[in-house]
Amino acid sequence: MTRPWSKSDWRTKPRIQMPDYVDATALAEVEARLTQYPPLVFAGEARALKAQLGAVSRGEAFLLQGGDCAESFGEFGADLIRDTFKVMLQMATVLTYGAKVPVVKVGRMAGQFAKPRSAATEVKDGVELPSYRGDIINELDFTPEARIPNPDKMLRAYTQAAATLNLLRAFSKGGFADIHQVHSWTLGFTDRDESEKYRTMASRIADALDFMNAAGLTSEQNIELATVDFYTSHEALLLEYEEALCRLDSTSGKWLAGSGHMIWIGDRTRQPDGAHVAFCEGVQNPIGLKCGPSISNEDLKVLIDKLNPENEAGRLTLIARFGAGNVGEHLPRLIRTVQEIGANVVWSCDPMHGNTIKSASGYKTRPFESVLREVQEFFAVHNAEGSHPGGVHFEMTGKDVTECTGGVRAVTDEDLSSRYHTACDPRLNASQALELAFLVAEEIERHRAGTAPVQAVSS
Repeated sequence: MTRPWSKSDWRTKPRIQMPDYVDATALAEVEARLTQYPPLVFAGEARALKAQLGAVSRGEAFLLQGGDCAESFGEFGADLIRDTFKVMLQMATVLTYGAKVPVVKVGRMAGQFAKPRSAATEVKDGVELPSYRGDIINELDFTPEARIPNPDKMLRAYTQAAATLNLLRAFSKGGFADIHQVHSWTLGFTDRDESEKYRTMASRIADALDFMNAAGLTSEQNIELATVDFYTSHEALLLEYEEALCRLDSTSGKWLAGSGHMIWIGDRTRQPDGAHVAFCEGVQNPIGLKCGPSISNEDLKVLIDKLNPENEAGRLTLIARFGAGNVGEHLPRLIRTVQEIGANVVWSCDPMHGNTIKSASGYKTRPFESVLREVQEFFAVHNAEGSHPGGVHFEMTGKDVTECTGGVRAVTDEDLSSRYHTACDPRLNASQALELAFLVAEEIERHRAGTAPVQAVSS
């Protein structure tokens, strides 16, 4: 049975990683305004995503989720949205070829404004101030005024999210996403001398597209080749914002988190009796749950029961984030816990958050080799456990930044200072993200070969 739920139930629960607003009246006024705004997404879109994620849970599709660590108000524009969308399309094409199944494309976009922090304050030159928690809450500038939580920022976040979604919908359905154009971009990447090892797969994709054209399967005749479904997602961290955009769906009688198609609960805010779980359990959107090394088998069972009580396929995505070298210690027990209770889940790998280090040059970074290693360990464990490695979750951008080291273009520690633009965590640049897609496609092909049923030998 569906549990009684109201969108404000979270307010009676323990809350962490959320700001304390100084002006309660100003906060109430912003919340009241947001409740009058149209939702950013619609229930039919969320249901469509849930159905596609259901296919992922059965091994009939693959999930690609990626985008900014934290969207900012200052670094915002059509070109940035286009470039990140473009790289995700390129990655999806490569992954589709490797997986031989559809790729579900979900951006960390149009809502990824708030960030949890490891400490409530930070110190610079002997001065201690509240931590920066994302542009929807406060400002990056290290001044007392900038770090005061400002509820008006929620209104700006809504406006930016609406503009982003508007452009994404135009790109996804207006011809920009044509598969032949997308692959031509990818061929540009593989033309570089350092990308030679990826040319073979790129050539195989080109041959497949040429065959489709020869068979009459052109973009003009098949709209599926010229358009894509593209969804948005973010961490549901700032619950005042989430509640204000929550809407009752008249067609189903269920509540919808109108802030994004998919929302997730972070590894720091997944307390079974906490505010974030209390909010997410009542909305019909697909829900993600970050699972780090500290999650216990029992907590996982409780969270699955709370977040997916009807055991719907596609409702719950478990996003594993352990760090390279730690996957084998933690992921097998979680997979066996899920198998024990017969839960329908999507398994996704976040190889970013467990591999953050401080470089010799002083910058926070993520080595490309560590990111790849965690993905490989993720696939190996699922192969051993007879489970589906359903997807990957990357922090990335379409910009040519230097925030993560490594990759075919060999970003070094010394390079980090040249184009280090992130407000929070380091992101893969366009080249690194596409390279990783080629390598993940190889892992998918190996996994498919390793889990192929053994053919009986006739006597």
